[in-house]
Amino acid sequence: MAEEQELIQLENLCKQLYETADSNLRTEAEKALVGFGNSPDCLSRCQLLLERGNSPYAQLLAATTLTKLVSRPNLTLPLEQRIDMRNYVLNYLATRPKLVHYVLQALVQLFARITKLGWFDVSKDEYVFRNVVTDVGKFIQSGLTQHVMVGVQLLSQLVVEMNQVSEAEASRSLTKHRKIASSFRDTQLFEIFQLASTLLRTAAGNIKNLDFTDDSQHGLLSHALRLAHNCLIFDFIGTSTDESSDDLCTVQIPTSWRSAFLELSTLQLFYDLYSGLPSSLSPMALSCLVQIASVRRSLFNNAERAKFLNHIVTGVRNILENPQGLADTSNYHEFCRLLARLKSNYQLGELVKVDNYSEIIKLIAEFTVTSLRMWQFAPNSVHYLLSLWQRMVASVPYVKASEPHLLETFTPEVTKAYITSRLESVHVVLRDGLEDPLEDHCSTGMITQQLEQLSTIGRCEYEKTCALLVQLFDESAQRYQELAQSRDPEIAIQEGRLSWLVYIIGAVIGGRVSFASTDEHDAMDGELVCRVLQLMNLTDSRLAQGGCEKLDLAILSFFEQFRKIYVGDQVQKTSKVYRRLSEVLGLSDESMVLSVFIGKIITNLKYWGRSEQIISKTLQLLSDLSVGYSSVRKLVKLEAVQFVLNNHTSEHFPFLGINTGNSPMADMRCRTTFYTALGRLLMVDLGEDEEKFDQFMMPLTAAFESVGNMLANADTALKMEEAKRSLVGLARDLRGVAFAFNTKTSYMMLFDWIYPTYTPVLHRAIEVWYHDPAVTTPVLKLMAELAQNRSQRLQFDVSSPNGILLFREVSKMIVSYGSRILTMVDIPKDQVYPMKYPFYNLNMI
Repeated sequence: MAEEQELIQLENLCKQLYETADSNLRTEAEKALVGFGNSPDCLSRCQLLLERGNSPYAQLLAATTLTKLVSRPNLTLPLEQRIDMRNYVLNYLATRPKLVHYVLQALVQLFARITKLGWFDVSKDEYVFRNVVTDVGKFIQSGLTQHVMVGVQLLSQLVVEMNQVSEAEASRSLTKHRKIASSFRDTQLFEIFQLASTLLRTAAGNIKNLDFTDDSQHGLLSHALRLAHNCLIFDFIGTSTDESSDDLCTVQIPTSWRSAFLELSTLQLFYDLYSGLPSSLSPMALSCLVQIASVRRSLFNNAERAKFLNHIVTGVRNILENPQGLADTSNYHEFCRLLARLKSNYQLGELVKVDNYSEIIKLIAEFTVTSLRMWQFAPNSVHYLLSLWQRMVASVPYVKASEPHLLETFTPEVTKAYITSRLESVHVVLRDGLEDPLEDHCSTGMITQQLEQLSTIGRCEYEKTCALLVQLFDESAQRYQELAQSRDPEIAIQEGRLSWLVYIIGAVIGGRVSFASTDEHDAMDGELVCRVLQLMNLTDSRLAQGGCEKLDLAILSFFEQFRKIYVGDQVQKTSKVYRRLSEVLGLSDESMVLSVFIGKIITNLKYWGRSEQIISKTLQLLSDLSVGYSSVRKLVKLEAVQFVLNNHTSEHFPFLGINTGNSPMADMRCRTTFYTALGRLLMVDLGEDEEKFDQFMMPLTAAFESVGNMLANADTALKMEEAKRSLVGLARDLRGVAFAFNTKTSYMMLFDWIYPTYTPVLHRAIEVWYHDPAVTTPVLKLMAELAQNRSQRLQFDVSSPNGILLFREVSKMIVSYGSRILTMVDIPKDQVYPMKYPFYNLNMI
């Protein structure tokens, strides 16, 4: 009777945990079930739930609890108990083939975890957990679809488990994980892959008679494909490659697998599956092909590799000639990945020797052009197509084969398709209210990556690229100038088109570093640069009326690319870029170009004071300019730079204001970048000139005095808010200065300035706002920077007390903050780290 009541109680708790909308009930149920997992009779209670529980949630609880139990690093169950548990799971799955899918998955996970953790356990001179294929094979040999599906899932999850370090294993040795994974790879994995291939061959031979609307048949094929894929993505050599870079890696198939790939039937199997399966299954067949196409080169000799590559390309050609399946976005995405792998794993000299290369490269070019024009279809897949062309173009100088690569014919078509399709997208985005990829922050990384790829592609047959850009730019710029004084809505279209063109011009100029450029190419760069600078003059004249943020961001991106290529110590001053700039704009040398940079920076800081994105990118440009030895010495001689060094106040640069409105304090982060750049510029001629230092620090001195007075006399919430924002801005400013002052002399000027006059203000701020990470983080980071021995600047004389004084101030700050933060209780979970553990983000301790 007690067992029945306990069973009912546990099932009710599970129902509350997984179904109730009441968060309090869910929390209470979670607490109660945590106790269930820690109880000494946990094993028997889990078995009770599995055997007699009516709710699938109860079965799920039992399975997940058992998985946690066997995974505990500080508790190892007796070997006999784990063997019994494993056998019980297999028997349970065999006698209950129609479990709810999430219960089935939990039990499959339990089996895989027990097997992995017991891989080296021996009983009676036998590795008791290694008879995997034999034990699971009984499911597959039964011939019953449901049993076969369970068996495939068991093997598939085991391969996944062996290939990853779970959270529960994080505290265990990585060496042990690799030993287990290597042993599994050497003894079981190939047999499992062959088993998956056999199942798939059987299905492929009978594909016309399969009913894909039948869940069991569809599910079995899906799991068999997943099993094959999991085998192919196994980390064969233990490199644990980050998934984000998976398209750069080679599949390190063991030599013992060589026979499976020399027989082209394995490769052909997945092409046949792709062509015969519905779109709900075919993407996984293509995904397997992506891995097979990436098999390491050294698995074959030259003749075998050529034959293997030829067969891959023939399959690609067949897909391109019968592209109906590519209408599905998943198929399309995997096919683009397959194309990218052709060049990442094979040399251009090998590709040009495949059968009918000229027809295939034409088909790929046509597919790429069509894809680029259909810019709304699977936009995340375009990266792979551009990657293919980028790598092929970059390989041209190294091709030794006598066969023509034909890239000079087809690459300009790809470049043109990308440029024109982006321009055509502007009208559609505005007309249909779609997300603009240039404004969508989530897409910024994707667009940046595409432009980096285009920077290489566009330099192939650069004359054609430049001529196209000049033509399109002149058309849009002329129309933009005509509309500049009107309120015609078409101006937004021209601003969007010009934004794309400026980004692309910056990208292709940046691509110069990848090629041995000629004077003619430099002259073409000069033509493009002149046009962007002339456009900038026009857009800057309209900033007082509002301006276009998107276009200004594009111009900043262009400046950054131009700086990398044509500004600095390594640039030849006789470059035809400067010659063209001199002829058209009168900018005859680097100093005059730098004056244009600074003029743009000051203009942006003046007119875009409340645009965090533009201010941030503008200040990053200033910071980059302040690093180069040659350019920074030329910068400090400019009148505009001296003006900034002597007038860095909110009166001249609104972004330095405290803005007591609703803007978040995080907007002030860019101030550190600003003062780092100013500090570097000041350091050029500072030496031991304390008067010059004091003059530079005057705005900060006045700000500190003001904050100190406000903290001492603030009598209203508004005054305290003003004091808080001023203090945060000041802490960020000083951190930038401290970062730049990396010599002993300059650091001591700063230290003598801040201590002991102003450090009490920082301590007072921590005392007042210890609970607010918006204040504590910048203040603590400032103290961390002051304690940082950057470039050995903390070299105090033997008789100097400054080292002790600095230590005292830093330790006092830590104690003051730490003693107060410990008094905080009931902090929301999502605020624990920013509010209570900020030291995780600091290098202070």
